[in-house]
Amino acid sequence: MMNAFRIDRRRFVLATGISGLLPREGIASPFREITWEDLIPPGVPYAEILGEGEVDEQNDTWLPVFDENATRLNSALDGAFVKLPGYIIPMDIGAEGVTGFILVPYVGACIHVPPPPPNQLVFVTTDKPWRSTNLWDAVWVSGRLSARLQSTEIAEIGYHIFADRIDSYE
Repeated sequence: MMNAFRIDRRRFVLATGISGLLPREGIASPFREITWEDLIPPGVPYAEILGEGEVDEQNDTWLPVFDENATRLNSALDGAFVKLPGYIIPMDIGAEGVTGFILVPYVGACIHVPPPPPNQLVFVTTDKPWRSTNLWDAVWVSGRLSARLQSTEIAEIGYHIFADRIDSYE
């Protein structure tokens, strides 16, 4: 009888010891935290994405001219579950909140200044509306990332996330 108890105890100690070797981040969240720089393919410096641009003197704006690197996407992230911070440019908004938006890397992108390059924009859709009272606040978006170009009335966009979670950035 005592022998059976010792065997179970050994298995328990072995199992708990092995679980201590597993990475805690992998257990805590299924989403890989990424940065905006990660959306640019490896080996492409950000400086090579933007061209000289043109000044529209009549409207007093600068119109960026993107080179071919602006539409190059990081295909290694296609299908990955990611967590990315950014700011919301609402596209689909209703009484319940925002269900479709462009996630941008800095405040005012696409509204007060020309849009960033396509590989620095993410179109986000969600079944659960984001009900923030201040859309200028930064958010974390977590979900599955798709690397595919699409056009909107505001900009060319390189990525899409179907959001599982949207949280305030803290």
